[in-house]
Amino acid sequence: MYWKYLKSQLRHKWFVFVECCKLGIPWLGVIHDLSKFRPSEWVPYMHHFYNTDGSKHQRDKTGKGYVRTLDMGDAAFDTAVTLHYKRNKHHWQWYLLPANVGGIEILSMPERYCREMLADWHAASWAQGYQGEIKSWYEHTKDNMQLHPETRQWIEEQLALEVEA
Repeated sequence: MYWKYLKSQLRHKWFVFVECCKLGIPWLGVIHDLSKFRPSEWVPYMHHFYNTDGSKHQRDKTGKGYVRTLDMGDAAFDTAVTLHYKRNKHHWQWYLLPANVGGIEILSMPERYCREMLADWHAASWAQGYQGEIKSWYEHTKDNMQLHPETRQWIEEQLALEVEA
């Protein structure tokens, strides 16, 4: 189980590094997701995605995601995901600020982290069956993302440029 999870993480990091180099941010590709190697993220993630025999957990009906519902009761994984988002500025969730009077303030992402997020999406798309094509994935998931209008505009401009290329 440990070996398979390590291989999957290193494979993802390699794809992100390649994409980051294309986007002019190679250093962010080198340090991408290093927090996933901390025990507080490593162990819960590994147990969430892999069975003790090393086989992967069940995929959803599309084959592109893992079966997960809010009532799974995987508090360790939920904590690890929260830690991961708050340790890594390339996640849009990092830019959500609970307001003292209720609600959430959505902050704009710096461009360098938007680039890293796109590289991450490209790399993840290979693992999720989208073969590097993130435009359709984004269209399918964009309404679930809380993005600052400037961030959303930048992302959509970049995705439009990719389609033209």
